Amino acid sequence: MVNLNTLNPQQRLAAETIKGPVLILAGAGTGKTRVITFRIAHMVDRGIAPANILGVTFTNKAAREMQERVNKLLPKRKSVDGQKPERPTICTFHSLCVKILRQHIEKLGYKKNFVIYDESEQLAAVKKILSAISAKGEKTDPGAVLGMLSKFKNGGENSATFGDPSVRALAQHIAKRYESALHACNAVDFDDLILLTLRLFREHPDALEACREKYKYVMVDEYQDTNAAQFELVHSLTREHRNFCVVGDDDQSIYGWRGAEVANLLNMEKHFPEIKVVKLEQNYRSTTTILNAANAIIKNNVQRRGKSLWSQKGAGAKIQLATHTNDEDEARDTVAQIEFKRLAYQIPWRDCAILFRTNQQSRPLETELRKAGVRYHLIGGQSFFDRREIKDFLAYTKMFLNPHDDISLLRIANVPARGLSDVTMERLLGASHERKGSVFAAMKNPLVTTTFQKNTRESIEAFVEFVERVHGQLQTTANEFRLQAWADNFLNEANYFAELNRLDKDPEVAEGRVRNLREMLTTMDGVGNAPAERLENFLEGITLDSDREEEKENTQDAVTLITMHSCKGLEFPHVFVVGLEDGLLPHTRSKVEGTMDEERRLFYVAVTRAMQTLTISHCGGRKKYGQLLPCHPSPFLKELPEELVEHSDAKSKAPVALESGKNLFAAMRSAIS
Repeated sequence: MVNLNTLNPQQRLAAETIKGPVLILAGAGTGKTRVITFRIAHMVDRGIAPANILGVTFTNKAAREMQERVNKLLPKRKSVDGQKPERPTICTFHSLCVKILRQHIEKLGYKKNFVIYDESEQLAAVKKILSAISAKGEKTDPGAVLGMLSKFKNGGENSATFGDPSVRALAQHIAKRYESALHACNAVDFDDLILLTLRLFREHPDALEACREKYKYVMVDEYQDTNAAQFELVHSLTREHRNFCVVGDDDQSIYGWRGAEVANLLNMEKHFPEIKVVKLEQNYRSTTTILNAANAIIKNNVQRRGKSLWSQKGAGAKIQLATHTNDEDEARDTVAQIEFKRLAYQIPWRDCAILFRTNQQSRPLETELRKAGVRYHLIGGQSFFDRREIKDFLAYTKMFLNPHDDISLLRIANVPARGLSDVTMERLLGASHERKGSVFAAMKNPLVTTTFQKNTRESIEAFVEFVERVHGQLQTTANEFRLQAWADNFLNEANYFAELNRLDKDPEVAEGRVRNLREMLTTMDGVGNAPAERLENFLEGITLDSDREEEKENTQDAVTLITMHSCKGLEFPHVFVVGLEDGLLPHTRSKVEGTMDEERRLFYVAVTRAMQTLTISHCGGRKKYGQLLPCHPSPFLKELPEELVEHSDAKSKAPVALESGKNLFAAMRSAIS
């Protein structure tokens, strides 16, 4: 039996309320994950079958953490007849939809072994369409068009007003072609995963009924971040049995720009009039000073559910407010403070984080950190999976799994060079358009290949033979077939390892690329029986799990550099919020778009990341394109209660208290010894 006595009264009430609709309003740092996991374990204790419980969240990291915690709370059960004991399903929205579509997608005209396109493959598809319809010399940003297509899919009724009208018109013009191009390759993108599931539910009520029967108790974490499509998905599953629990905090709704609708949380009573609301307000993260400042900031937003965070951690240090001449001074002083904390108080780099509004603000900070020899981790830097050799390898495997995946085939057809030039591939692409088939089908068609010169024709035939042979190897049902050895063989046959060594003049860089690839091969033989199924699961895991690499890289002792939008859910003992200037936070766009409330919530999220100390800074000038432009303090700074703030200039002139001085020297002696 799970022990609910370890929860505070409100947490316990939330964990025990398991029937009917429930809204758990979980303020920052109030033990939300703990409550969710105890609630799931309590449901199992009360006789609810684990297989009937579904927990949905937004990131793989959050899903993994919840699954691990739930597993520790649930009693250990032995396998019966080789079958593992059932566990609750805890996953992301996208993973849930993949599970549903793998079972039912054939009803929508796709094959069960569909592939999921990542952003680079989506971009390639958009570029291909634009090249076919654009006038010569006409320049269009495919990234902007793809972003607009995504907004159409996620934005519900608001999508008609999104962004630049010319980009919107172009995206509307190519939307059907884009869908057809993906469907022809038996591919879907991230947005399709949810939209196809909704289409499945609408067109095939039996599939919806099967899902409702399976998922009789549904919990959704971070509900304030749901968009129109996600809202419809969870309501489709729950509106009949009504055992629907949402966990969230409207004060931390900061993703409106990507379609999130805080109204989904604010208007819960409209859809579930009988809903029970439980507020979690006791914060276990921050000092009273930090929480009082956060409460004072957020109360200026009128449309919100009232709540006030409190803590038993004591007042702690005042919030430091620093003014700097320019962004380089700000960066220099921030790094100096981090180093002072490390040398004087033995505070490791990993306990410090620098938060900023836009990615461009990281440049002067990175420069100063490097100068000072301070190790740092920039969240949002190049992912392992964005490296050229990894993208090439994944394109190879996707193509061998499904030779009609045009995007993957076009990426590696001539990598390494095998006589299939860009001109050849463009002609084959044109032939595939004319015949309304895939590029691979065009390569196999004698009516197409006979139009090429002998050498090129032989190159095409050799490539087709290579693809069909390696694809055929995957069709075996032998469990002992090793994907690692299979991949190693085709990479060697294609001379890909040799190509990596040839392309990089620096042998160390080339060696690193080969090592990256060999590392990846060792992870291929995971879940699944038949080789093709194992490969599908491997590729699916990579596409749906883009945050795992970031998590792995952040385990060393390093200062965290992170945008305010990326920091939600994280906490750090010592936080530096830089660039609190009008135009940065609130951003210039917010005044035009009427999103000032969301900007204030973003500041609130930044403040509530801090556990022990919080330093906020702003500049009189900031460099843009090499020119120093004047800046003004953010109006949000006026919302900080004066008694909670200490201006750094005033602090530097004040005498150090005797006790503080003694503590400082004791820490320095300890560090030296």
